Amino acid sequence: MFKIMIVEDDRKITRMLQEHLEKYGFSVIAVEDFDEVTGVFSSEQPALVLLDVNLPKFDGFYWCRQIRLISACPILFISARDSKMDQVMALEYGADDYITKPFHYEVVVAKIRSHLRRAYGEYAPKGEERTVTAGKLILYPERFELTYGEETVELTQKESKLVEMLMSKAGRVVNRNKLLEMLWEDKHFVDDNTLNVYVTRIRRKFKELGLEEAVETIRGAGYLLKLDGGSAS
Repeated sequence: MFKIMIVEDDRKITRMLQEHLEKYGFSVIAVEDFDEVTGVFSSEQPALVLLDVNLPKFDGFYWCRQIRLISACPILFISARDSKMDQVMALEYGADDYITKPFHYEVVVAKIRSHLRRAYGEYAPKGEERTVTAGKLILYPERFELTYGEETVELTQKESKLVEMLMSKAGRVVNRNKLLEMLWEDKHFVDDNTLNVYVTRIRRKFKELGLEEAVETIRGAGYLLKLDGGSAS
């Protein structure tokens, strides 16, 4: 049974979410002390977090960053704030998805199931640790880590999938629609700008590795990963 942690200060929404998720067989922990979000996370070790933006004292963006320091588990924002900037910030800070209120509970459950499948279920890597290489670049999809020489950066789940797709086609253009379909099962809920956000984030990670110009935008087509030496394996 997967454990879901809800970080939401509206008690009515929390109660309704909890009842709905428990009906579908999830174990649910609702945070009540909003000064101890990461403490509760560490002690409960949930498989996925539902996180509001507007919270007492520190907002959800802050807590998202704190959780990302200790875990790569899926984080889904649920918020009445529907501006593109809020959604961009959430993704920039490490969230995997953003759901605006009012929401349909069925959509929330579907997204939770989708992220759990990707992280732990039938679509998660199995057996010996899998690696993807392109030139001197090595991706560890199960650890969400990317290395180049002596340097290593951590990735979120979606960043890892995006990097893997680009590495698998290194030297060739990857179409934007294919990336959207790969990253989100139902792209009708995804703003096209969201992909731009993720590309910006992985460019920053490549820069930390000393590969500042690795990801090239091909106008009207997609993205191309440029590396010295070899295709992916």
